[in-house]
Amino acid sequence: MSLLRRFTPRGRRTLVAVTLAAVVAGGTGGWAAGSTQEAVTGPAPGAAAWRADHSLGKRLPDPATATPAQVARFFAALSEAQRQELAARHPLTVGNLDGAPVALRYRANALALAAERDRQTARANDPAGTLQDHQEARRLAARYAELLRPGRRILAFDPRGRGQVAEVFGDLMAARRTSVFVPGSDIDLSSSDRARDPYGTPSGMAKSLRARMAAEAPGVRTAAIAWTGYTTPVGLGPDAATGRLAEAGAPRLARFLDGLAAAGVRAPALLCHSYGTVVCAQAVPLLKPGRIADLIVFGSPGMRTDSVAALHTTARVWAAKDASDWIGNVPNVEFLGLGHGTDPTDPEFGARRVPARTAEGHTGYLAPGTDSQRNFADIALGRYDRVR
Repeated sequence: MSLLRRFTPRGRRTLVAVTLAAVVAGGTGGWAAGSTQEAVTGPAPGAAAWRADHSLGKRLPDPATATPAQVARFFAALSEAQRQELAARHPLTVGNLDGAPVALRYRANALALAAERDRQTARANDPAGTLQDHQEARRLAARYAELLRPGRRILAFDPRGRGQVAEVFGDLMAARRTSVFVPGSDIDLSSSDRARDPYGTPSGMAKSLRARMAAEAPGVRTAAIAWTGYTTPVGLGPDAATGRLAEAGAPRLARFLDGLAAAGVRAPALLCHSYGTVVCAQAVPLLKPGRIADLIVFGSPGMRTDSVAALHTTARVWAAKDASDWIGNVPNVEFLGLGHGTDPTDPEFGARRVPARTAEGHTGYLAPGTDSQRNFADIALGRYDRVR
């Protein structure tokens, strides 16, 4: 007896739908087979040296266990000279330490990026390396140099795996309205701000939203964060159709948002795209009330939860999907761990529907001039009565 014949007719339909979901759910990578990714978790490299540092005569907060609030209190008790000295000795740790002062993290990550650039430059010229080693090293060195350009504000940087980065646009500490973007598949350190398909990247989305907010409310100071802080799926395959990478990334996102609050940043609007909506659905229930003002999900394959109530959040929850988005062809089922369940734009889910009539495709929601871009800006500005 075949596997399909063991199921009822309804079960067979579900199994076929889930098989289709495994093929097409998950992101912006196109119709190609996906490769399985190893999730990057835990503190950035250098945590052991940080823990062993007793130069201040007291224990430093453990990057793996200290809460962002504890980290914030620790740095508040230090002199500026002591903070800068720690950042110079442990740039990767301080740059990724949620709860540390924002400006200090910028400084630490600049130091970490410069060190990685120099390391890759040396590797590119190492005669013991292969041609492939040299090419990869030159590519990474060039990328790190890009992120070091004057004016760029890097709030997190981790070179492990495909690389992770969080970039800030605007003055985060002075902003009255902030937003955080969580991307879907095929986004990493190298592609978080790619020129091709820019509105499918967190950086492109963040800059587009701020531009629209400035046009709508020129007197309001804003900031946006492009957060590529988890290991995203690559292409279309099992990673895109399961919650494994989302479950690994969700605690990182929750800790990052807790760190913003501990550093004194206003509660942001959290905007989640494609597979990023699965990550956000896992992270939001971990947050204390008030950590985010609004949750906006768009181009979602499902959030592995059945309703807004299951998110356990006090934030307003919004959902958008344009008619031409191929994600609409993904069956909204979840079976044996495959698929992501209910469409958040389904009225039964309970989210507030955001019109996206003029958006095109899976990555067009933040394209300039679209109604979805305008509506997202109005939500981020707190002008809820203008969403239409």
